[in-house]
Amino acid sequence: MSELASKPVTTQRTVSESGAGVFGRGRASIPDRTLRTDNWWLQPTLTVLGLAAFVIYATVRAFWRGAYWVSDYHYLTPFYSPCVSTSCAEGSSHFGHWFGALPSWIPLGFLALPFLLLFRLTCYYYRKAYYRSVWFSPPACAVAEPHAKYTGETRLPLIIQNAHRYFFYIAVIVSLINTYDAIMAFHGKNGGFGFGLGNIILVANVVLLWAYTVSCHSCRHITGGRLKHFSAHPVRYWIWTQVSKLNTRHMQLAWTTLASLAITDFYVMLVASGTLTDLRFVH
Repeated sequence: MSELASKPVTTQRTVSESGAGVFGRGRASIPDRTLRTDNWWLQPTLTVLGLAAFVIYATVRAFWRGAYWVSDYHYLTPFYSPCVSTSCAEGSSHFGHWFGALPSWIPLGFLALPFLLLFRLTCYYYRKAYYRSVWFSPPACAVAEPHAKYTGETRLPLIIQNAHRYFFYIAVIVSLINTYDAIMAFHGKNGGFGFGLGNIILVANVVLLWAYTVSCHSCRHITGGRLKHFSAHPVRYWIWTQVSKLNTRHMQLAWTTLASLAITDFYVMLVASGTLTDLRFVH
C-alpha cells in the first residue's frame, strides 16, 4: 500500500496538434463529443426554435405593410413605431412625416427596428443564448464545441458587441415612443377617452419593455458602476439596487418581451384587419 502511495499517478494524454479548448494541446484526447447521458441538447434546441419563431414572425410582419393601425382606437403595433413616412396609414404618424414614400423593401418601422435588433443581438443574455444554441460555443457544459479556435469578441463582427451600451440609449428612446403610443391609444371611436382590451395589451407590453430595458447590464453600470463610495451617492445607490433586482430577471424578461411584442402585434393585426372586434370597456 505504501509502495503504491509513493508512486505518482500519471494519466496518458494524446496531445492535439491543433485546436483550442478541449481540443487544445495538453488536453486528453477523447473521441466522444461528451460523456453526458442527460438530454443536454434540449435547452439549445428550444432556444433555437424560440428565437427562430420570433425572427420569422417579426420579419414577415415588418414587411407586411398592412393591419398595423386601428384608426378607430389609435392602436399602433410596436413593429411599425415610429411610422414617419408618407407611406404610413393616415393618423399612424404620431411624430409627423420625416420621409417621403418608401419602397416596398424598406419596413415602415425602419427608423427603430435596426437599433432594437442590435440592442437585442448585443444583449449579454442573448449573446449567451445564441452563442450556445446557434454557434455551439459551447452548446452545453462538458460538451465540446465544433470550432477549431476561439478569438472572442476582438474581431469583426463580434467586436460590435462592445457597442451594446450605445444601443441601450436608443432603446430607451424607443421605449419612450412606445409609451407615447400606448397613451395615445386611450382613444374612443368617436373621439375623447376610450378604453379596451387593446389598451391593456399595449400598456402591459410597454411595462415589460421598460423592465427589460432598464434591467440591462449597461443600465446597471450607468446607474452605479462608476461609484467608488455608495454612501456619498444615496440616490444613485438606491437606483442601482432597484436595477440590480431587475437584472436578476433579465433572462426571463428577454423572453417575456419577445412574447409580449408578438402578442401585441398579433392582436392589433386581428383588430385592424376586422378579424376580431376589440373588447371595449369605455367607448
